[in-house]
Amino acid sequence: MSTPDADDRREYYRIEDTLALEFRPLQDSEILSGDVLHDDSALFNLLSELHLMDFESQHLLRHINERDRHLASYLKLLNRRIDLIGQALTQNLLHEIGPKRKVTLSEDGMDFHDAQPLSVGQLLAMKLVLLPQGLGLLLRARVLRCQPAADGGYEIGAEFEAPSDAQRQLLARHILQRQAQARRLAKARPA
Repeated sequence: MSTPDADDRREYYRIEDTLALEFRPLQDSEILSGDVLHDDSALFNLLSELHLMDFESQHLLRHINERDRHLASYLKLLNRRIDLIGQALTQNLLHEIGPKRKVTLSEDGMDFHDAQPLSVGQLLAMKLVLLPQGLGLLLRARVLRCQPAADGGYEIGAEFEAPSDAQRQLLARHILQRQAQARRLAKARPA
């Protein structure tokens, strides 16, 4: 028999976060064909690819660091320069996507507020820009719930469908960074 605590446990940790979010319902042809999601925004695709390449190259940088610390330091410096350029480009991307939103985010889905209702079971193409690093993710999600909110609009819960390992790990890394930041802020506050 399960206990109330066991029932409330989730497989993935959830955080309150602020990010840029754009979504659209998937068309029947996209659902049936199983097409990989794509986006027409060159800037979004560029930022997404930069972060994916950064993620995929981390193990290479660790190996280089073991053999040549000077070269590894130089490559880390170059990486930081690219990150700064990416953060500047993110500001332009935020104008394309729209204002930032408060959400509850986990590796397997998110809850967010929207003015329009969505049908439970509906498939969505979701474009997320995780801040402040400007990480762009294009994910497929299924609406699990849609309830009227007290302040108007709707509270929507969506589950990501079949994210790639890289996408899931990028989400996990972002969540861990946000957790660490929240802990640092909590320790810095006077008691």
